[in-house]
Amino acid sequence: MSLFRLDASILPASSASRSLADLVEAEWTASHPDSAVTRRDLAADPVPATAWADAVTGGFVEEAQRTPAQVEARALATTFADELIAADALLFAVPLYNYGVSQHFKTWFDLAYTDPRIDPQGTALRGKPATLVTVLGGNYAPGTPKEGWDHSTGWLRRVLEDVWGLDLRVVQRPFTLVGVNPALDAFADTARELKENAESDAVAFGRELAARRGEVA
Repeated sequence: MSLFRLDASILPASSASRSLADLVEAEWTASHPDSAVTRRDLAADPVPATAWADAVTGGFVEEAQRTPAQVEARALATTFADELIAADALLFAVPLYNYGVSQHFKTWFDLAYTDPRIDPQGTALRGKPATLVTVLGGNYAPGTPKEGWDHSTGWLRRVLEDVWGLDLRVVQRPFTLVGVNPALDAFADTARELKENAESDAVAFGRELAARRGEVA
């Protein structure tokens, strides 16, 4: 029995996404105290920006003709897919950066996606329980001045739910820059409530993640 956890925050010491993911993981561990946790920290160990192109182009030539970079990239893609397939449950902690998807996560996903076991025709991840934790510096909810500026959460749901077919739950915490950016000080009460709601969701979905693992075993 095992949990795979991926973190994409570039600020581990103060990361809001990591703090929420810790709550999810704590519930998993409480239910499965002897389970292994496989971790991939994309800030501490980023995927090379050239790896995806090397893996793709390496697929167009015979193995004996691949460059060392192509061989290495395809081996890394296999490792990423192996980690996902081997785990009983998955936990992703991915912040919104500059209104879009974290480049660390996107590079990781693109490379993993070259493995045919987890491409759109693959079935290795279908139905696997997963939790996505995502945090936003601002608030992009309907009716806010920057509604629609979150170009990360929708994409993450699309690739995790629809492409990989994961049984996904999403914990989202907006307004993490309240208390950091003085321009947002007026939203302190709202930010506090949103933080509490996200923490509550993280605990609840962590328990559910552990329970859903038992259902699909």
